[in-house]
Amino acid sequence: MSVDVSDAGVAVRARTRSGVPAACTGCGRLSEWCHSRYVRRLADVTLAGRPVHIDLSVRRLYCENATCPKVTFAEQTAGLTVRYQRRTPQLQRLVQDVGVVLAGRGGARMLRILSIRLSRCTVLSQLMRVSLPPPVAPRVLGVDDFALYSDTYGTLLVDATTRLPLTLWEGRDAEQLSRWLREHSGVEVACRDGSLTYRQGIAGGAPDAVQVSDRFHLWQGLSRRVQDIASAHRGCLPAALPPAGESGPAPAEETAGKSMEDSRAARHARRLFGAVQALTRTGRSHSSVARELGLDRRTVGKYAQARTWQEVMRRPPRKASTLDPYLDYLQQRWDEGQHSAKILHEELQAKGYLGHYQRVKMAVAPLRRGLPLDEPRERPPSPREAARWITTHPHRRNLHINDRLPRLLEHCPELRRTHDLVRRFAAMLDHHDATPLPDWLDDLAGSGLAPLVGLAGALREDQHAVAQGISTPYNSGVNEGRITDVKLQKRLMAGRAGVPLLRHRVVLIAHLRRRYADRTTVSPR
Repeated sequence: MSVDVSDAGVAVRARTRSGVPAACTGCGRLSEWCHSRYVRRLADVTLAGRPVHIDLSVRRLYCENATCPKVTFAEQTAGLTVRYQRRTPQLQRLVQDVGVVLAGRGGARMLRILSIRLSRCTVLSQLMRVSLPPPVAPRVLGVDDFALYSDTYGTLLVDATTRLPLTLWEGRDAEQLSRWLREHSGVEVACRDGSLTYRQGIAGGAPDAVQVSDRFHLWQGLSRRVQDIASAHRGCLPAALPPAGESGPAPAEETAGKSMEDSRAARHARRLFGAVQALTRTGRSHSSVARELGLDRRTVGKYAQARTWQEVMRRPPRKASTLDPYLDYLQQRWDEGQHSAKILHEELQAKGYLGHYQRVKMAVAPLRRGLPLDEPRERPPSPREAARWITTHPHRRNLHINDRLPRLLEHCPELRRTHDLVRRFAAMLDHHDATPLPDWLDDLAGSGLAPLVGLAGALREDQHAVAQGISTPYNSGVNEGRITDVKLQKRLMAGRAGVPLLRHRVVLIAHLRRRYADRTTVSPR
């Protein structure tokens, strides 16, 4: 064997020993009958940053088995050569692992840093040659969907015990899930969301499995209904503000309602609400109404389902101004006779104000017209904020929420009823006790609030799985983590990954992490 080192790389020349028997690649019989020799050029992992090439002289031998279809065969060197491959097994594993982690373009760039030049297509082809681990039927299966692209969704199956993904496919089809469960029998527990599709798929493929409705999705569905109720009672939200005497010039409910109705957004919402309601009452479809009014079909559906125009009107986000701490100083300097906005801006900059001059100019504009300076006023909570107040655990609410939420609940009986029902359901989740569930569903259905009545009907159809989700420790948390990983892999491939490639990467990268984590784990002495 000889080794040549140069700037271009490391060249190794070697040859196999003569007279050593080699196994036939067809029948496995040993043979020493040499036919000829030829040189195989192999690429190996880099050495000191230099590419390594091995020129290996190997024998071609006759197969001495008369019944073997092969007449001659090339000998293979264990750990160095593989049939029809010009890379050593060590380099092949490196290429495949880089492809699993970084996919095509990213993998090609990383290999180029390691002085291994391969195209992105080669990296992807080597990745797809890796066989997936054989799927084993898990005892606890997690089923969840994820957004594949646009309006297309996919299904991800995860072994909740090992936390490893099993497979994924495009679509949310009950029959496909049933077929997979029949092919992999042995599932005892299936965790899912409230989807009717997955419920039917599990029942058809594993009828003996215990279905568990995930508690996160249960709480998420309840929170959305709470926000719908808060949106329907938007007029009650200003009652959460403290009286004017307690926290400065806070707007009264009547003033807030009047200013909201006179705004441009309110006039636009009223006009669209009236037009959509008038057309949909005649029995026309949402698509035809959307074409006539020049709106999106989903916008028409939102206005058609609303009971009042206040439910669909968007409120501007509440943002605190950076000028608020300096308003007292502006009033003082104005009373002292300084009416130049430019000079006032320079004085505020000396005091630490980092805002633009235009904001100061707009702030002193009322003073020029003989009006009082606009004081910062607290706005009423948005429906989303009110829903978050109600769904937050009492021990985790801050002083701001504890001051305003009781005032809001006292003013609005519907929100107070909603709050009581939410807290009762939260108690069931905290204590893992589903015994009060039937009574709670009865109260939910009799609440008189349309969003909660609809939720009660949906939960009754899936009551056994809901009870299992409340009382058992099984949940879909593992699926949510794996779905986050799926989205990461999609972004790394700029969203251009097909389902087979995405399946390969999601499954293999989880096993790759597990394998290297096991290698680095140090056992205690």
